Amino acid sequence: MAIDWDEKPELNITPLVDIMLVLLAILMVTTPTLVFEETITLPDGSKTATVNKIPPLEIRIDKNKNVFIGKDKFALKNFPDNMILIASKHSKETTVYIKADKDLLYSDVMYVMKSIKNAGFLKVALETGG
Repeated sequence: MAIDWDEKPELNITPLVDIMLVLLAILMVTTPTLVFEETITLPDGSKTATVNKIPPLEIRIDKNKNVFIGKDKFALKNFPDNMILIASKHSKETTVYIKADKDLLYSDVMYVMKSIKNAGFLKVALETGG
């Protein structure tokens, strides 16, 4: 018996692939029918504690560049100094809504927003009519 050293062994993986495809098909068929249900007992909340909601601060800017906070009226160029004074009366967690006229320049609205952020407010949002 002569040994051929140049012969390369070949692996036949076809049966392995067939078995894996059958197992995959079985898994895909049986998985949707498995339903797990866990019973969870949720803790009771405190009925005596109430959450104090901080009222939002609304700032309006008209097309003449007048800034209104409540009934107070400020000129746009004087707004940052006045905003710092107003910020001392409110919590920094107060949500500030800015309503601006659509004919204003983008830079004017961003100037007001920057002034509010510099005053220390963390939650500032632009409000739209839509």
